[in-house]
Amino acid sequence: MVRIAIFASGNGSNAENIIRYFKNHPSIEVGLVVSNNPHAYVHERAKGLGIDSFTFTKAEFEDGYSVLELLKRYTIDFIVLAGFMLKIPRSLLDAFPDKIVNIHPALLPKHGGKGMYGDRVHRAVIESGETESGITVHYINENYDEGDIIFQATCLLSSDDTYREVAEKVHKLEYEFYPVVIEKVITRSFHLDDETK
Repeated sequence: MVRIAIFASGNGSNAENIIRYFKNHPSIEVGLVVSNNPHAYVHERAKGLGIDSFTFTKAEFEDGYSVLELLKRYTIDFIVLAGFMLKIPRSLLDAFPDKIVNIHPALLPKHGGKGMYGDRVHRAVIESGETESGITVHYINENYDEGDIIFQATCLLSSDDTYREVAEKVHKLEYEFYPVVIEKVITRSFHLDDETK
């Protein structure tokens, strides 16, 4: 069984969607939710779904040691970022090479980088006059939003869309595609197809 840790900083709707998607999966399960925010609603969602959740400070994340110890204790194989606001430290990147993925609410390389998250992204998309937006699932490296792109999906925008309407369109794509893409990446990375042959 491949075990996922979901890193989230806020509401956790994507985290819940991912947990539900893998609930009865034969070879992949969510084992843990990790956050940098003790008040994030993702903890309530995790609790309601029977998943343990933990909070670490920014300093603990930057050091990485205690986070790695927890991941080891829960035998975590793969990390999924779902609205996680901190940069992933080198220690975690080294421990999970090509095993950490993120979703960005725009079509990278546009509208990415430090400070570009949530509504800031949707406002930037509108301000730049884009006719489409979407999602980008990508591997994590040492720079914000610069890891290799795995998957993109697009949605059309109209000239009178508000940033909230853009967010709604993008959220639909996140819920539809993120769990499926995670499943494909894990299946490929851990050669799960070979187990069914």
